[in-house]
Formats: sequence, C-alpha cells, structure tokens
Amino acid sequence: MGGGLCGRVGNGICKSWKKWLKGLDDKVSKSCVGKYFKLDARKSSFTKEFRAGTATFLTMAYIISVNATILGESGVTCSVADCTVPANQTASLDCMMKPNEGYENCLAKVKNDLVLATALSSMIGSFAMGILANLPLALAPGMGPNAYLAYSLVGFHGSGLMSYETAMAVVLLEGCAFLAIAVFGLRARLARFIPHPVRLACAAGIGLFIAFVGLQAHQGVGLVGSDPTTLVTTAACASTNPVTGECTGGKMRSPTFWLGSVGFIITCYGLMKEIKGSMIYGILFVTLISWIRGTSVTFFPNTLVGDKNYEYFKKVIDFHTIKSTAGAISFTNFNRSEVWVALVTLLYVDVLATTGTLYTMAEVGGFVNEEGEFEGEYLAYMVDAGSTIVGSALGVSPIATYIESSAGLREGGRTGLTAIIVGMYFALSLFFTPLLTSVPPWAIGPSLVMVGVMMMKVVKDIDWNNIKEAVPAFVTILLMPLTYSISNGIIAGIGLYIVLGLYDHVVDWVGWLIKMRRMVSKEQNQVSATVAEQNTEIV
Repeated sequence: MGGGLCGRVGNGICKSWKKWLKGLDDKVSKSCVGKYFKLDARKSSFTKEFRAGTATFLTMAYIISVNATILGESGVTCSVADCTVPANQTASLDCMMKPNEGYENCLAKVKNDLVLATALSSMIGSFAMGILANLPLALAPGMGPNAYLAYSLVGFHGSGLMSYETAMAVVLLEGCAFLAIAVFGLRARLARFIPHPVRLACAAGIGLFIAFVGLQAHQGVGLVGSDPTTLVTTAACASTNPVTGECTGGKMRSPTFWLGSVGFIITCYGLMKEIKGSMIYGILFVTLISWIRGTSVTFFPNTLVGDKNYEYFKKVIDFHTIKSTAGAISFTNFNRSEVWVALVTLLYVDVLATTGTLYTMAEVGGFVNEEGEFEGEYLAYMVDAGSTIVGSALGVSPIATYIESSAGLREGGRTGLTAIIVGMYFALSLFFTPLLTSVPPWAIGPSLVMVGVMMMKVVKDIDWNNIKEAVPAFVTILLMPLTYSISNGIIAGIGLYIVLGLYDHVVDWVGWLIKMRRMVSKEQNQVSATVAEQNTEIV
C-alpha cells in the first residue's frame, strides 16, 4: 500500500497485514470459487477484485438517488386521484402541476420505491454479469434512457405522450427484442461492424462524456455551467438562480467545488504513489466532511429539504417493499404510433450505446482479442438484455452496462468477482439507502473526471497519420460529450468511416469498369479482325 503509509502505521503491523491478505488471496485462488472465476488465469486476486468492486460501486452509487429523482419527475403511478382537495370538490389536472399535499406525499412514497427498485435491479444485473459472463462490469438503469422515458415519454408529472405503465410495457418489449437479438448472436455481429478506430475512439469519447458529467452541478463538482451565449461556461457559483440556473453569487466561489477539488487532488496523489483504493479515499474524504451540519459544504443545509434529508440520513437503516412501481405495466395504449416510435428509439439507443460501452470496457480491460471478440461476450449481451426485462418488472428504465466499471478496471478488476462485489454492495444498499443516497455529487464528480483521464489513454493506438481513421475517430470523441449522447458519436464515426472508405471502393470499381471496357473492346476488335479475314478468304 505504499512504503510511506507502512512507515507511519508500523512496519510490523503492515507486514502482518500484507501476509494475511496474501494468504487470503492464495486460499481463494485455489478454491473452487477462484477456479470458476479464473483468478490465476487472469492474473488477479480476491483483494484486487474486492477493491475494484468497491471503487466501481462508489463511483456509480449516485445512480440510486439520481435515477429515482429523474424517474420521479414523471409522477410515475401518481395521478389526480392522489390529490388532496376540499370537501365536495373534484380534483383537476392542475393539482399535479401545483403544490398539493396529497400528490406530493404520493411522489415521496413512489421515490422511495424507485430507490429500492434501482438498487434491486442493479444488484440482479451485476450478479448475473459476474456469475454468468465472468466479467468485471456493473449494471444499473442507464442515465440516457431514464431521462428520455421521464421527460419525453411520460412527461413532467404525467403530462407527456403516455402513462408510466405504458412506458414500462415499452421497456419490457424493448428488452425482449434486445434479448432475441443477443440470443441469435446478432448483437455481437452488429458490434463488430463498428470499425476499429471508432471502437478505440469510443473509449476516449465516453471518458470525456463521463468527465463532463463529473464537472456539472447535478452529478459533479459544478465547475461547468450553462450560458445563453456560449452554451457552457465556468461556474462553481456560490449561488444560482433556481429558475434560470444563472450564476448569482460569483464564479469560482462555491465551497463544495473547492472541497471536491481537494478530494480530486487526494485521488491524484494516491494514484501517483500507486496506493490501491485511491479513488475510494477521495470520495470518502469529501463525503465525511459534507455530512457535518452547520458548514458551508454540508449536504444537509438548514432548509426544509436539508432537514428532511438529514432526518432520513439519521435513520441509517431503512427497508420497505416495493408497492407502487413493481408490475406497473399496461399494454392498453399500444394502438398508438407514439408507443412504437418509443420502442424503436429505445432499442436503437440500447443497441448502439450499450454495445459501444460494453466493447469499450472490454478494450480497457484488455479482454478483446485480435478477432475483435472477448471471453463471455455472448452471455454478457444476454445478461444486459435480460436485466432490462427484470428492470421493467420492477418499474425502472432500461438497464445498461455502466462506464463507471472502468474505475474497477483501474483498480485491477478482471473477473466476475468484481461485478459480484458490486452486486453485494447494491444488496446492502437495500438496507442502507439513507447513507448511500447521502453521498454528495461533489464527492462523486472528481472520481468521474479521473475515470475520464484513465480512458483517454487509448487514443495513442489510433493512427492519426491516416486521415481515413483519424477523422472518424476524432468526430466520435468530439460528439459524445458535445451532443451529450454516446450513440450520436458512434453513428457519426461509423458514417464517416463508411463515406471515406467509399473512395477506395469507387476508385477500384471505376478501375474495374475501365479494365472490363478495354477487355470488351479488345474482344470486339479480335472478332472484327477474324470476320474480316474470313471475308477476304471467301473473296
């Protein structure tokens, strides 16, 4: 763990601790568990996998509360019937758009169910990925599809194109279609259609994408904010306008940003000294300080929301059954075109974005061979699709392989044990949601930026001197963060690669036509000469 750290805690204790860990690693590696997960074959160990699973979970634990918040914006299963109205009056649709005690109580209960459903679906998906595919990849509800479902399909508090139950039916069918594609091996073939430079660029593009997320306010340190003129600008504001998001308290004056920056520096120093678990230490440092009330960086300010969050946080342990979202599926409105458009859109996003992410993680982990395949690929696709079906039954958006898995790969995770450790953490989170939902975004943001740093290393393998490969790769990297879409970057990269590749094919085709024309002309000349000779002999 680093000579300096051992010197401070005592060399004897440190050596004993290392010896105990080595003994544990040897026992696990030689056991049936170690042989099943191929720990020795993949040059890994139990302690590496444990650290990797911990790092992955801590970098994606935000999804538990963030996904519940996003999906909760749609109103989920809450309706006019849940509104509180005076006696002898009938509730109107306005009660869902304005503050209403009954409707807000329903939303609070639904959000608690969504927290549990998110953790449960992530646990099942991660367990399946580890046990069946033996890959160190974690699964959870995807960040893109959940926003599309909440804001585009169901709409704010049910004001969109369809009900939440219908949207879940769409997710269910999309998962079934995805599973069929995976079972027949079509998804792997589709993935291999992604050109090699675009596959490499996906890693860098996704790295920039996740770093960009880590720099924003909702899921990161808040360094980047919106601007009506330049779209984005430097933020880290002490305070912002809740309606417009405009900076009102001065830029670069946010205490939480500077605290997150300290956490980032801690992580950097740890990685420089090759201290295992460095990303975890940075997150824990910022989180523990943010849990102290009465400071400018507290996660629990003295407001109604802060007080409510703090009361929930003090419970530490909390568990309840899913009542409102489980089984909330309805096929009654499938005669409308909007439903089928949504189905195709979700399937398209899932195939491109998830497949690109899965291949990128395999590239980062060094699993991909010369043929563009990796061990466990077939089962990984099936797990990904099957998890979406499970997620729809629990009432959450499509499940996806998470790019935060690269944090675990950075810590040395190489087998399915990493995914199982993540699944165990999600299982624990079913009981400790008050603590895990209280990890502030400015504690998570620095680790996301560090993941982006790590994923940029693949750009050295791109042949930048070859314009045919360099341009598609660059556009792929550029569009992912700028359009806030992984699939857009993949589509643009593949499209450009095909268009640029057409030049060689067109030249070959034109050359072939010229050659054929010459051959035909030569044959015609020979035939004409033969006929002329025969006519001469007759005369």
